[in-house]
Amino acid sequence: MTAVTTRAEGSAGPDQRSLLEIEDLHVTFQRRNGPATRAVDGVSYQVRPGEIVGVVGESGSGKSVTSLAVMGLLPPRGVRVFGSVRYDGRELLGLSGGQMAALRGRDLSMVFQDPMSSLNPVVRIGVQITEVLLAHQSMSRAAAREEAEHLLRQCGIPDPRRRLDEYPHQLSGGMRQRVMIAIALACKPRLLICDEPTTALDVTIQAQVLELLKELVTELGTAMIMITHDLGVVAGLCDRVNVMYAGRIVESGDRRELFAHPRHRYTEGLLSSIPRLNEDRTEPLRPIPGTPRDVVGWDDACAFAPRCRYAQDDCIVGGLELVGTEHPDHLLRCVHPAPYYLDAGAGHETDTAGGEDR
Repeated sequence: MTAVTTRAEGSAGPDQRSLLEIEDLHVTFQRRNGPATRAVDGVSYQVRPGEIVGVVGESGSGKSVTSLAVMGLLPPRGVRVFGSVRYDGRELLGLSGGQMAALRGRDLSMVFQDPMSSLNPVVRIGVQITEVLLAHQSMSRAAAREEAEHLLRQCGIPDPRRRLDEYPHQLSGGMRQRVMIAIALACKPRLLICDEPTTALDVTIQAQVLELLKELVTELGTAMIMITHDLGVVAGLCDRVNVMYAGRIVESGDRRELFAHPRHRYTEGLLSSIPRLNEDRTEPLRPIPGTPRDVVGWDDACAFAPRCRYAQDDCIVGGLELVGTEHPDHLLRCVHPAPYYLDAGAGHETDTAGGEDR
């Protein structure tokens, strides 16, 4: 791996209060006898202590690969990672496997998408929790087991002492996900990355897990990155939102501002495709046309142009930057953005960016 500290164009300046700073991060996968694939193409954002940052986008947009690069979990062969990832001022790219292992679990933790494949099926729950505590905390096995029981209770698992002696297959999907959260929070990390933690759960368990995460983050002051394709999760949990498409952030801003005034046509399309209770049920949903594979390279054009109904000739231009908008701290990468609504409730709008009326 090669660490380069070049800052991405249009990114915000350094913030001394930031716990995690990702700058101009690139991840390229090289297939044998095939072309290289850019999974992450110049991503930059920051996370402050106690802040919950959402990263949203369709499958293949680069959300999970970015988090795996931060955690140092990408395979060493066939992958090229460069840019800069600083945790508490310390550069992570280029650290050895041992140095990253010392940070993972203690300072940086991650809750993965599928707990059944993340938990070891032949190892008891108690062992999987206590091994994290024994590796990073100076405590006896008895003390580690007692702490593991406390963690399961804190995560809302009934009869935690009995659960410690059970195997993953003996637990429900929601309880397995809570075990994953308990493992991730065992050493009270300062940064928690959640990669689609509620995908396989029903809506009731999903709400319980999200509320649990929110309470734990508030209680411990942990910074969190929530990776998801579910905008409903983002709306109820996150402080800031980064919308990714084809390996780049196309829109970034405060959650309330972004939901009230989506400017990028991709963000607008994601919100428009969500069914709403107050709309006419006879009206069809308005999905984004095409698939995430219908893209062009960012070096040649706006990658979203092949799927965008507002695309024009001037969208076929390389070097499209992430720039500011009317609202402070709201960044956008679009040639013809949606009009800015001064009063969304009254339907009053002002087209200040050259976009067409919706």
